[in-house]
Amino acid sequence: MNMKWIALFSVILNTIGGHAQTPPTLVPFKFQPLPLGSIKPQGWLLDQMQLMADGLAGHEHDFYRFVSDSSWLGGKAEYSKLNEGFPYWFNGIVPLAYGLDNDRLKDQVESAINKVLDLQADDGWLGPEKGNARNFWARYPLLLGMIQLVEADGEKYGKRVLSALHKFVDLQNSMLKNDYEGYLLKEGDVLSEEDHGWGRVRVADMMITLQWLLEHDPAGQETELWENLDYLRKGQIDWAEWYTEGVYIKEDLSMVNESIVKPLFPYEHGVNVGQGLKAGAVINRFTHNDSLIEMSRRAVDWTFKYHGAASGTVLADERLKGLGPYYGAELCTTVEAMYSLSYLYQTFGDSSFADRVELAAFNALPVALTPDWWAHQYVTQPNQPYAKELNDPNPFWNVNRWGVTYGLEPNFPCCTVNHPQGYPKFLSASFVKVGDNGLAHVLLSPGIVTTKLSSGNVKVSCITNYPFTSSFTYKITASAPFEFHIRIPSWGFNTATLSLNNAKTASSLSPNPQTGLHTLSLPSGSITFSMTLSPTIRIEHRANDSISIFSGPILYALSPVSHTTTTTPKPWRKEDNPNNFPTPIPPQSKDYEITPLTPWNIAIDPTTLSYHNDLQKGEELENPIWAPGKPPNWIEGWGCEIEWPLYKGVPGPVPQKSGRECTGRKKRVRLVPYGSAKIHMSELPTIELKGGEE
Repeated sequence: MNMKWIALFSVILNTIGGHAQTPPTLVPFKFQPLPLGSIKPQGWLLDQMQLMADGLAGHEHDFYRFVSDSSWLGGKAEYSKLNEGFPYWFNGIVPLAYGLDNDRLKDQVESAINKVLDLQADDGWLGPEKGNARNFWARYPLLLGMIQLVEADGEKYGKRVLSALHKFVDLQNSMLKNDYEGYLLKEGDVLSEEDHGWGRVRVADMMITLQWLLEHDPAGQETELWENLDYLRKGQIDWAEWYTEGVYIKEDLSMVNESIVKPLFPYEHGVNVGQGLKAGAVINRFTHNDSLIEMSRRAVDWTFKYHGAASGTVLADERLKGLGPYYGAELCTTVEAMYSLSYLYQTFGDSSFADRVELAAFNALPVALTPDWWAHQYVTQPNQPYAKELNDPNPFWNVNRWGVTYGLEPNFPCCTVNHPQGYPKFLSASFVKVGDNGLAHVLLSPGIVTTKLSSGNVKVSCITNYPFTSSFTYKITASAPFEFHIRIPSWGFNTATLSLNNAKTASSLSPNPQTGLHTLSLPSGSITFSMTLSPTIRIEHRANDSISIFSGPILYALSPVSHTTTTTPKPWRKEDNPNNFPTPIPPQSKDYEITPLTPWNIAIDPTTLSYHNDLQKGEELENPIWAPGKPPNWIEGWGCEIEWPLYKGVPGPVPQKSGRECTGRKKRVRLVPYGSAKIHMSELPTIELKGGEE
């Protein structure tokens, strides 16, 4: 075909109804994320990320079989046919390594990515699968790690990583055109329909990489990138169908007929939900389908209204359940939900999304890890007065009896390899670009950002002990005038004050009602100012006249005095033998059981609550901070013991208010930050007391 006919054919393709179509575009981010490495942690967040580097996350590459002996690196250890263990780890270790600028972790990253790229198939496939065993899913977290790596060190990795990505995109394009090979189930495939379903229901993560390539390095591959996005959209398991009245299950799923529940499992799987919260926003970027904006908001609202925990995560012990405080929230779900909610704030700018990220980051995430970051829970219960082996049957849908203990792999190993993305991705989303010449601090935490805006270079240092205190000091140096924005949490809208250059008089702030951003027009040069929030005690009403208690973004819980026992790590499968670990387990890696020594069956009078904080001005927080007794803040009130029956070995539903009576004397009750309370009661029955003595 000569060039004349090619040009004519192109015009016909781009003309519909007599109107020439413009080239496709992506909907821009409301707030542009900054390249990985632009933001560094300070204060307690630096301490936590260093603990991660010194703990399990930073040593899995050395000893943990599903990373060190992964088939992705030429080994043979995998915990499922999906081969997702190594990609999960890689997606978290890249932002941890470059957030800390840690040479040891960067060496791990370099060794790992070089081996993966050395093993890339001639046709472009990334991963160990061959022939009919190929499935797209496990590529998604790997590719997210790869684009972060290019952002962090493009000079070192850009050419080779981008070449590998484009080679894979070409292959994916041909596979999708071949009747959705690797995406939809085909005759002769090694994997099942459910296995292929992971790639279809989690596809938003793949789309993020394709969109990133379109915006940062299309390399003449625009046609294939747009085609892949459209093919993946057409073959997806569509979240818009789930978040629809009459389809979405708002009830406790254990009370719904299994014939209704079972066919909807891809939508009910907790980690799918955590990842899927951002799906509408991701797809809207290339379809310009504004109905997906409201669908995304509805997805978040319904998820947390009908299946959310007060700690900011989703109650799904493998499958969504309901609101029972005896159900479990999977650690994988927590970190995936944090990433999705950060993405939603960047795309739509609704401050409520950022509120939810902070809630999970300061509660649901730290409670599931030991203070040294060497052990984790598989699921965490809102009311969990012990972290011990449970008898059968336990209250969960598909979790073994060790799931609430802390360990190396207390249940399915996905959380072992996936949890490292939590704080590193929180850090990398904490500052964003606003327009061409604006910078915003949107996830409040101690950190330093260095970046370039249209007018010049900017460096911002936020010194704060938030969320343990509510004061912030900003030290800013700019080569030219720019706009600086601070997100004020919804609970602080009416209490935030700001003092420029240490002025004695503080002014109140006026944040934007949607974004939560308060805007300051700053000159070039250096400037220092302080901001103060004034949180009050907040009550969230839960089922059966129970309450969860907050001050600022922190959830407070009763934490019984406890006894801890440790053992050497046990494999998650009973048929495995600890000796099957390919390398010795470091002595720091242990399994923990925690049992209470004081009563947990406490009701509290909310009218008696008072907030306390004994951190003195200029005093540093303890490290590790998310350890029992270490946070400086607590809430006190009056309470008493009540009768509270067990359900499947754990505290059952909160007793009805009509039957509540004190079984002992009234006493002072101390509530502590939930993240430090490794055993805890966070949904407390209310009771009316009239003061008195212990």
